Amino acid sequence: MNDRKGSETMKYSTSLIALACLLAASACGGQDDSATETTYPDTSETVTPDATDGDVTQGDASDSMASTAPTPAGIELYTMNCGTIAVSDLDIFAVSGDYAGMEDTLTDSCYLIRHPEGDLLWDLGLPAALLESGPQNNPPFTVSLETSLIDQLAQLDLSPADIEYVSISHMHFDHTGQPEAAEGATWLVHEAEHDAMFAEETAEQYQGFTAFETTKFTGDYDVFGDGSVMILELPGHTPGHTALEVKLAETGTVLLTGDLYHRNQSREERQVPRFNTDVDQTLASMDTFEAIAEEEQALVVIQHSPSDVADLPEFPTPLR
Repeated sequence: MNDRKGSETMKYSTSLIALACLLAASACGGQDDSATETTYPDTSETVTPDATDGDVTQGDASDSMASTAPTPAGIELYTMNCGTIAVSDLDIFAVSGDYAGMEDTLTDSCYLIRHPEGDLLWDLGLPAALLESGPQNNPPFTVSLETSLIDQLAQLDLSPADIEYVSISHMHFDHTGQPEAAEGATWLVHEAEHDAMFAEETAEQYQGFTAFETTKFTGDYDVFGDGSVMILELPGHTPGHTALEVKLAETGTVLLTGDLYHRNQSREERQVPRFNTDVDQTLASMDTFEAIAEEEQALVVIQHSPSDVADLPEFPTPLR
């Protein structure tokens, strides 16, 4: 967009990658100074490794709004603790500059959707290595973790091998940190996001995902084939960013935003972060999302909003 946006994007990218390398030194080749000089790739030039190639499924972008099928009984949504992110300066979260100098603390939430046809783990949070290392700081972020996804699954008498499907809203490391929590699952991923993750410059950071059987898709994706759990194509934050729509028998439709919005104020003001890959795509995705939310009279959950997450049943109690 402009020199300042480019500078802030680089600052954000290097902050995330430096933290990721601190927490997964083997994947990044050790903790050296060069790690903080890495930036996210130009996604117009991406390389997809053969190890994770899969057939691309073309979704129907109208499915989520057009589906009138009755909601299957027995679907449950569990809110899982995937960490905390303290932000010392929110300036990078708005191209308008309105948040300069402001501070906030964001939650990092993940979700388990239990369906009669299988379990879906949505987002993978911060790396479990934080449990040993303690909080890590690379301005403007300080990240911490209290429990792992594996330990939370165990409270439901589940192990990683019991999870049929895993999907991430996008590639940022606060959403990809614990792939070990779903080993053996089929990874459902938007083709554009997969390509961005496995670009030559960043592929080593995502080696934990190469073991998954992979289903790549474009458009929206119907996870169980009955319209009850839809992965929604909403690009702009990243090339293949997605959100999740879950239809519950008692609550109705729930929309998990991914990082379309980071804060409630961001949604109210339609603020676009400086580090998004495409501002126009983001605004169009906001329009699409809000149309679905209105049509479905949905409960919207901003995944990084402490207040939105606090309004959900506390794990291990599900939303039904």
